[in-house]
Amino acid sequence: MSEVKVSLADINKLRQSTGAGMMDCKKALEEAGGDYDTAIDVLRKRGIAKAAKREDREAKEGVVIAQTNADNTKGIVIALNCETDFVARNEKYIALAQQFADIALANMPATLEALLALPYEGAVSIAEKVGEQNGILGEKIELSRYEMIAADQVVTYNHSNNKRSVLVGLNKTSDAAGDAGRDVAMQIAAMSPVSVSKDDVDPEVIAKEIEIGKDLARNEGKAEEMLEKIAMGRLNKFFAENTLLSQKFVKNNDVNVQQYLQSVEKDLTVTAFKHVAL
Repeated sequence: MSEVKVSLADINKLRQSTGAGMMDCKKALEEAGGDYDTAIDVLRKRGIAKAAKREDREAKEGVVIAQTNADNTKGIVIALNCETDFVARNEKYIALAQQFADIALANMPATLEALLALPYEGAVSIAEKVGEQNGILGEKIELSRYEMIAADQVVTYNHSNNKRSVLVGLNKTSDAAGDAGRDVAMQIAAMSPVSVSKDDVDPEVIAKEIEIGKDLARNEGKAEEMLEKIAMGRLNKFFAENTLLSQKFVKNNDVNVQQYLQSVEKDLTVTAFKHVAL
């Protein structure tokens, strides 16, 4: 009798649904002749399936970690999600998230998918290790976010509860620039800007804000020929409140972030930032 061949995709699907290990899922699928539902029954009868339909549960807790390389020219941030704060505070869980962050920093993959495909301690991929944790911990575990930045200097901010982290790329490498960058990273964590400057705002966001501005003015009884001008005024206010360099600096509202940076060092600016929060 020929052995049933099962795909890695089928194994992963079964693993996500049941929380069982990769080899257990492979063997169950082979025993079930490749039938997914029968394979679930096989695992349940063996007491291996931890929870059916785990993928439907929400993983809103977890750990976020940002870090840079030795010369602060590259940085990464990852988020490892779970279902409960109890798991998120577990030392082993935090250590696992740190290992994933270390692998990300060492390899600087281009995408989250590429990160998940990287080897974990040589034996399995990161994706497989995450799947294994689903079974071990009995709840949904997900490596949900990965971002990276390369710049002349990259600084980080990790909030004390491990639930929010920021990367900031700068165009200067001095100690003063680094200190200013950390101030800006905390600004980003507090104020959640949508982009570095108005030039980086998604055109779809701009179009939406203009349309909202027109509708508001129209509902206020403004003349039709004035709607565009009023909407553009509101758009400029949106830029001032929601783009990083235009935001009022939280430590000194007399200046915006761009003015603060240039008071620290001539031409100092932010080239990019990444903000990841649970």
